[in-house]
Amino acid sequence: MTELVRADIAYPAAGSRTLRGLRDPVDPHVIVLFGATGDLSRRKLLPGLTYLALSSLTPDIQIVGTSLDEMDDDAFRAFAHEAVSKFGTRPLTDEQWDAFAHKLHYVPQSAGPDALGEAVKEAEQKLADPCRRLHYLSVPPKAAVAVIEMLRDADLVDRSRVVMEKPFGTDLKSAVELNRRVHETFSEDQIFRIDHFLGKEPALNILAFRFANGLFEPIWNRNFIDHVQIDVPEVLGLDNRADFYEATGAYKDMVVTHLFQIMAFVAMEPPTALEPRAISEEKNKVFRSLMPIETSDVVRGQYTGYRQERGVSSDSDTETFIALRAGIDNWRWAGVPFYLRTGKKLAEGMRIISIAFREAPRAMFPQGSGVATEGPDHLTFDLADTAKVSLSFYGKRPGPGMRLEKLSMQFSTAETDRVADVLEAYERLMLDAMWGDHTLFTTAEGIESLWARSVDLIEDPPPVKPYAPGSWGPNAIHQLIAPHAWRLPFERAWREKK
Repeated sequence: MTELVRADIAYPAAGSRTLRGLRDPVDPHVIVLFGATGDLSRRKLLPGLTYLALSSLTPDIQIVGTSLDEMDDDAFRAFAHEAVSKFGTRPLTDEQWDAFAHKLHYVPQSAGPDALGEAVKEAEQKLADPCRRLHYLSVPPKAAVAVIEMLRDADLVDRSRVVMEKPFGTDLKSAVELNRRVHETFSEDQIFRIDHFLGKEPALNILAFRFANGLFEPIWNRNFIDHVQIDVPEVLGLDNRADFYEATGAYKDMVVTHLFQIMAFVAMEPPTALEPRAISEEKNKVFRSLMPIETSDVVRGQYTGYRQERGVSSDSDTETFIALRAGIDNWRWAGVPFYLRTGKKLAEGMRIISIAFREAPRAMFPQGSGVATEGPDHLTFDLADTAKVSLSFYGKRPGPGMRLEKLSMQFSTAETDRVADVLEAYERLMLDAMWGDHTLFTTAEGIESLWARSVDLIEDPPPVKPYAPGSWGPNAIHQLIAPHAWRLPFERAWREKK
């Protein structure tokens, strides 16, 4: 009798490990940090690597920094020490810093690929065999291909993974070309396209909340959810990034790279296993179901004074703000609008996901009871590192009669005894890349799908509307979301731990 092979069972993938379960020990790593003296490295990567290296979370590591700046090992260690002292979130003793400093080495990019290759091999000699390489490209997108070619010329492709910063392309054509160029040197399983929003603790908490709770899993669909908001306003301006921002704008910088990725975690179907390949496939299904972004469903804004910023064109049409309505054309979400908003120099800096549930019939409640006066019930995720969750609902106000008011139940990781275990986003993502875990990274297919659905908007964007710094954006955002309302600013503050 011929043995039947089930070809329709795709997951878990061969050799895969379940998400953050028990793992085999990982090999020692040499981390090659491109753009090692840049702002991201100074603020996030070097402080994060310091913590990881001194913890029990990572294997033994050596770090080789490289950038356009001319310096030696000692100068780079001094630079790193200043960065960790200023931006690190955990105090270090002198002994701890000395232990980390000896892991730091530096090669200027002007020395060429041979010098870089030699420095990596010297660092590998300090580690036990076998060891792996993690190349972190903290460089502008336009420099990514040159760095990939340098790694190839330095013979640093084997036993390697490469982490690439956003944005990955600026439209469909450039994303396809960048994928093609990178794939000439690295295979897809070696490439980790980073989105630091997904590295935050609440990202995986969304999966846990959705799929582990019988209270919410059955109602996570168009029959019970009225609309979804993903709102990421920023109070900062350009922060000396005019050259970068003029070529991208809010949509390319934030929506394609961050907000759509968050939307995928909210909207995805249950994966068949908690492992990277299964989760990536469900995210990609969301992107394939995303309806093309129509110009009529978008509000673009530019804060007053943007064109006077240093490095900005006096007639710039670059948006510093964008709000849009998106739709997912599948069985679960058909007809449910997803409202996304982000921008610079807004009233508050927040990162929230707000799920608005359909309202219940209210004929039984007397007029004046207060029911339906404060909007629908909401489930709100705050994507801050403390992973706050709030559920708002109507309840009876104490006293005579039937008078209702909005109440809320709230949770925060800060209220637990595990708050010290929270990893900063870049710490988590660098650790995952060392493990080879693609769960919180984007794929070539996913990023190209998003750019394909952005073609109409990119080719025919609506004009930018001015808005005052410190506001919530142009007034047109209220017509975009009507008859609903934006959750921010919140009607009530988060409860803080006493």
